[in-house]
Formats: sequence, structure tokens, C-alpha cells
Amino acid sequence: FMDLGAFSISLPVKDLAASAAFYRKLGFVDFGGDMAHNYLVLKNGAHIIGLFQGMFDRPMLTFNPGWDQNAQELEKFTDVRDLKATLKAAGVTFDETDTALNTGSETGPASFVVVDPDGNPILIDQHR
Repeated sequence: FMDLGAFSISLPVKDLAASAAFYRKLGFVDFGGDMAHNYLVLKNGAHIIGLFQGMFDRPMLTFNPGWDQNAQELEKFTDVRDLKATLKAAGVTFDETDTALNTGSETGPASFVVVDPDGNPILIDQHR
């Protein structure tokens, strides 16, 4: 079992306000993010959607090691660097062009993107 952390779907949107209004009609409520910074995170029960205007082209699955579904810090979790090493050893393909989020530090926030066989990006993004 590989614990990837909290799960959400990250969606690229053309009009953040219009998209937020639509998902609010589906019962989602504001959970995080900042409209002024072109992203908003919405939640409906345990379901989380991130809306991002002008940040990326394709929808992606997002996992946040160290957080539960309420963005509360977990006492124990698998560090993003350990997850990357495990996946690399298993032969998983990484999107090495996405270096903006990667960090060379040994602790703390870091992230990486893997790509499934159909080209769908999966972001592993640790904030702590």
C-alpha cells in the first residue's frame, strides 16, 4: 500500500469565476485558494476540486502527502521524495519538464509529476 495523501482533481479553467459558480451549484463550497491568484479549491464532503486559470493545460489528479482530506496535517506520512524514489524504482515515467514545482531539498515542500500510459498527468504535491 502506497499512501499518496489527500486526493483532489485539478482542472484548468478559462473563467475562474464562472467555473466556481458552476461547482457551487453542485454543492461545492470554498475550501482554499485565492481568486486573486487565479485558483480556488472547492469541497463537497470528502470530494475536492481545484480550479486553476491559466496555470496548466490538462486536468490532473493531485495527491498531497502529509494531509488528510480536510487539509489537516497527518502525524505520519510518506515523504514525497520517498514516493518518487519508489515510483522511479518501479519504472514509472516522470514529467521531467515540469521543474517549477520540484525542489532539491531533503525535507519540506516538494513535488513531482508522473504521467500515466495515456499521457494523463498526476501531481504529487507535498506542502509541508
